[in-house]
Amino acid sequence: MHQMNDLRRIDLNLLVILDALLSEQHVTRAAERLHLSQPAVSHALARLREMLGDPLLVRAGAGLVATPRALELMAPLREALASVQALLAPNTFDPASAKRRFRLAMSDYGAAIVLPGLIARLRQEAPGIDLQISHASREGMLDGVLNGDIDLAAGVFPELPHELRCTPLFEEQFVCLVDARRLPASGVLDLPTYLARPHVLLEMRGSGTPEIERALTAIGQRRHVAVSLPHWSVAPQLIAGTDLILTVAARGLQGVDQPQLSVVPPPFPIPSFSFVLAWHVRRGGDQALNWLNRQIAQVIVHG
Repeated sequence: MHQMNDLRRIDLNLLVILDALLSEQHVTRAAERLHLSQPAVSHALARLREMLGDPLLVRAGAGLVATPRALELMAPLREALASVQALLAPNTFDPASAKRRFRLAMSDYGAAIVLPGLIARLRQEAPGIDLQISHASREGMLDGVLNGDIDLAAGVFPELPHELRCTPLFEEQFVCLVDARRLPASGVLDLPTYLARPHVLLEMRGSGTPEIERALTAIGQRRHVAVSLPHWSVAPQLIAGTDLILTVAARGLQGVDQPQLSVVPPPFPIPSFSFVLAWHVRRGGDQALNWLNRQIAQVIVHG
């Protein structure tokens, strides 16, 4: 009975405000995010401090910093709010009338594969669904899903934290893009030529291409990287008329239409990899998110 009385004292809106405050660590930004006035959020913070017996956010220079107690609260608070949202959500999801914004994380490789078909499908079937796309390293994307900043992350995640689940989208192979005139007379890219030539490395915000380097290490070899790029789209344009080699995932070259370029197999084994959607187990009851998850999978299969 005592526990029930404690629950009756808690205003759920205060927990929503606390979540915004801990995320933004700034009263004004939290107020803007919640569409509330700054005095209302300040008043809520005062009530939260009294209720939890902790200052929660303390002044540090021009900003605010979360206390150790506040940091402990962040993950369980978001999990609790997600559970409440799933509990109160309607049993059925109607894409035609739904109004939601989803936050997706993916590289430009993933965006090129997923977004064109997905956006076309959403505009036709669910025009009220908005997408916010972000880009980070593999670790950054998974951290975003774990802390609730990201709803779905599309990428290559060989190891997932136990709190996350994944929806496999496709299995991918590596290929090499070269200038056709710089291939050996046999038309085959052999290992001595591969090792002697300079390479373009895609190193997208710390993720790099570890699969290629690991495969080279496995045969006791290294390659010379002449150009290292943080993004995908310009890389194929650097190959024509040069001796450079670009070793990339095959689907990333689907839009490349230059007759002077050749796509050939790498001259050493590089394991394939799974491209997946990662999502948090606590979101398993979110029917809207489950619907979006299915749409992405169908786009990959059917276009």
